[in-house]
Amino acid sequence: MEQQYFEKEMTDDIDKIVRTLQETILEGYSEKFKQEFLNPKNIGKIEDADSQVSITGVCGDTVEMYLAIKDGRIEDIKFMTDGCGATIVRASYVTRTVKGKTIEDAHRMKPEDVDDYFEGLPEESKHCAKLSINTLKAALNMYESEEQKLDFTFMKRKKERHKWKNSYLLKNMP
Repeated sequence: MEQQYFEKEMTDDIDKIVRTLQETILEGYSEKFKQEFLNPKNIGKIEDADSQVSITGVCGDTVEMYLAIKDGRIEDIKFMTDGCGATIVRASYVTRTVKGKTIEDAHRMKPEDVDDYFEGLPEESKHCAKLSINTLKAALNMYESEEQKLDFTFMKRKKERHKWKNSYLLKNMP
């Protein structure tokens, strides 16, 4: 009984310390930033993603994004990072914002949009928004370049079949 009381008291103390640390760390940030920090979205990987890109920023943080695209829209998007809280918050917001949008709309997103949403951010962490946006755009560009390769291959094969058919007809004409 005494041990249970001691464990409960210790757990309560640890919870207080954690809350105090979080409040200290998040001091000066907007309520939107705090909510995103405490409840990040779209963390994880997509098996058989249509595009997957990993970029390391100037601070050493790495963001990896996975895209699932259907009919020109981002059907699903996830990210993984080894970065700080500011990087997690920005990547979470970026993925949440572009999910369901067209590729063209996602390309229009800028780091300033992220900063504006969070009502301004400390100068020393503005590069995190840029890292998340650059990773998104690289993933979109990778997807588009793969799509162009497929289109080119299809057109090339179609032309080759057409050439073969024409040469066959010419050789076998009565």
